[in-house]
Amino acid sequence: MHTPDDWPRLVDLVERVVSEDDLLTSVVASTRTTVREVSTLPVSDMTGHTRALLAAATRAVTARRVPTEAELSFVAELAVVRAGQGVPLEAVLAAIHVAERAIWTRIRAAARAEGLAAEPLLDARELYDDWADAVRSRLLSAYRSAYTDHLRGADTTGALVRRLLEGGSAATLAAAEAGLASRLWISVNRRRPSPATPPSFLFAEVDGLDVHIGGGRPRGRVRYAMGVAGPAAAKDLATQRDLAVAALTAAEAIGRTGMVHIADIASLAAVVERPEVAAALLARYRTALESLRQNTEPVALAVRTWFETDRDAERAAARLFVHPNTVRNRLQRFTETTGIDPTTPLGAVDAWLLCRTWLDHP
Repeated sequence: MHTPDDWPRLVDLVERVVSEDDLLTSVVASTRTTVREVSTLPVSDMTGHTRALLAAATRAVTARRVPTEAELSFVAELAVVRAGQGVPLEAVLAAIHVAERAIWTRIRAAARAEGLAAEPLLDARELYDDWADAVRSRLLSAYRSAYTDHLRGADTTGALVRRLLEGGSAATLAAAEAGLASRLWISVNRRRPSPATPPSFLFAEVDGLDVHIGGGRPRGRVRYAMGVAGPAAAKDLATQRDLAVAALTAAEAIGRTGMVHIADIASLAAVVERPEVAAALLARYRTALESLRQNTEPVALAVRTWFETDRDAERAAARLFVHPNTVRNRLQRFTETTGIDPTTPLGAVDAWLLCRTWLDHP
């Protein structure tokens, strides 16, 4: 039965739960896993905002009140930050919902463990829902206003990025007008709904790619491939863009993710960026590959995987779910059929490119 002491007990329980050391870490990790659009945001960023919202919600619920103007101002600032980062509104709301669910799940479990009556918990949740409604209303209005401003700015920035990508004197003039550094870096990745733009980098969508240009080497962790080139003068940015795209294409060819500088993958990029060479190689060895008949694909896949696991038969076998001896046998079969020795430097290049081309264009 509900007693007058239940509310103070609930307040004490809520305050204990929200002060648990692992709560924020758990909530942020759950949010980043569940809502893909915020997964590339810095953990410190998400932790700070989650902590502030959690503290504000706790104060409001335990005091049985609606949000203060100071709390709503913080919410508006959060909306401006997320809009500037290009995080979609639905992702912002989804992230808040995931965090709410995780926190209330823990509070309910703690209340059951302490034998707390259901009534005060329901009262607290109703108070929270009223608080959350006011917060979401301010968030929505602030986000829409900020995102409109962000898009206007993006139009200007997009024009600047395109001028920089022209290279030559046009790029030099654009860099001078924007006050950019004398040496610039460029990174590109396939178009994404909410790009992970490095701090202080200009961003624009150009020809189906997210393009970032700035005065320092881009840093950070991304879960997809991003080709990087530079540093170089503004006049050379057209060439640097081509190099960044080559790095991106090469990284994708071997399933590599993260920021990949062209210098770290130069040889592979040079091979991948020459489709006419791949076609000539395929034509030269077409008869040999066809002689493998139904074994052509597994043999080619074994060779390619062997290279992409640093020529380690054990790792290649684990990736292919076969025995290591199967990988070794298929390598030998490839060598016998084509005459290409994949253990030599030049033979390795031909073998990898030939098998990749055949698998991509059987």
